[in-house]
Amino acid sequence: MKLWGGRFEGGPAEALARLSVSVHFDWRLAAYDIAGSKAHAKVLADAGLLTPEELSRMLAALDELAADVESGAFQATPADEDVHTALERGLLEKLGPLGGKLRAGRSRNDQVATDLRLYLRDHARLLALGIADLAGALTEQAGQHVATPAPGMTHVQHAQPVTFGHWLLAHVQPLLRDLDRLRDWDRRTAVSPLGAGALAGSSLPLDPERVAKELGFTSSAANSMDAVSDRDFVAEFLFVTALLGVHLSRLGEEVVLWTSQEFGWVELDDAFATGSSIMPQKKNADIAELARGKAGRLIGGLVAVLTMLKGLPLTYDRDMQEDKEPAFDALDTLELVLPALTGMIATMTVKTEVLAKAAPIGFSLATEVADYLVRKGVAFRDAHEITGRLVAFCAARGLELHEVGDDDLVAISAELDPGVREVLSVDSALAARKTPGSTGPLAVAEQLANVERELAGARQWATPDQ
Repeated sequence: MKLWGGRFEGGPAEALARLSVSVHFDWRLAAYDIAGSKAHAKVLADAGLLTPEELSRMLAALDELAADVESGAFQATPADEDVHTALERGLLEKLGPLGGKLRAGRSRNDQVATDLRLYLRDHARLLALGIADLAGALTEQAGQHVATPAPGMTHVQHAQPVTFGHWLLAHVQPLLRDLDRLRDWDRRTAVSPLGAGALAGSSLPLDPERVAKELGFTSSAANSMDAVSDRDFVAEFLFVTALLGVHLSRLGEEVVLWTSQEFGWVELDDAFATGSSIMPQKKNADIAELARGKAGRLIGGLVAVLTMLKGLPLTYDRDMQEDKEPAFDALDTLELVLPALTGMIATMTVKTEVLAKAAPIGFSLATEVADYLVRKGVAFRDAHEITGRLVAFCAARGLELHEVGDDDLVAISAELDPGVREVLSVDSALAARKTPGSTGPLAVAEQLANVERELAGARQWATPDQ
């Protein structure tokens, strides 16, 4: 059963049919297509194209069809070209010729654009909950390590002491931005294409604004040609998921480092680690590695859709059939990755003694010396040079900064005095950082409270009916 073909005397060829069919992946839009059909039936009745009795029968049949789809009693077949074809077949089976009236005033072009927007808007909220869960697990761990010293790094070299809670919250911040991007994306996506028809609107007295309101959109499309050709919302959604994938990958990379023998900062729970088929001693951070690997898949989906769109003339082109699988795959991928990462983070054990011992290694308190000299009135350029000479002195003799004698301090620079030792502890370095957004325990506690408020707001957006 095709939705076209009246002007054709034969065909389609089997090769064309195999290439054209999309029902094996767009069937997941069925519930949304039926919701759009119910809204469209109501405006057809308002336009006098369905009688009240016909509308009642139509809506009842669509409800039955929705229930059959959900239960699996009605399924698409290989002979159905797409989800729209399959559902019209189901409606005709229930209503006979009356089912054919529903197609008036709409096209698969505006249907599929509407269905996909509805689907992605729903699933964006589910995705947001998964992101919030991961951010929540990181935040809970951070709350346990507000004052735990750790060796902050640049270039994967020890740089300055930080608190491990601050480090964990540094992974929460990009997740909060991902949540914000989803909300911002949803605002632009809440536009209904239904009523645009194939590209030119309809000569029938329909009401696109009513349809938009019934389906939960904020407005109907301003331009019928743009309505059916726009896939910005898919590309933008895939950008959000790709960037989220990058953020998960960076977190995964850090967990791989933290759990290595060389670092030894974190121990993963047995339930969220794997072993080796040949080396009995191994405990591998496979979840972190898979999160890192899946980022390439998410980035690839974005590139595929952007490449598909870049040369398309207005309005609808069949190339657009390629918009759905990358979007579905991104959601499916993240549906697997996010809960696994969340469980891994929530159950990991942080080895606080190892972190604290590593915090001052590598002359990470050198900046404290430079700041000490600045507070004495030394220009930072000179303070940096003096501190560099102090580090070189210690490195040549195998000393730590606080182990340099008074005479040697003065020999390195007259500006250095024994009072500098007051700043040469990790605790003092952390306590000194009180400005908003810094790594000191007080600032981290404030950041923690702000993060918890933002996560509560994100969850409220994702579950508006609760």
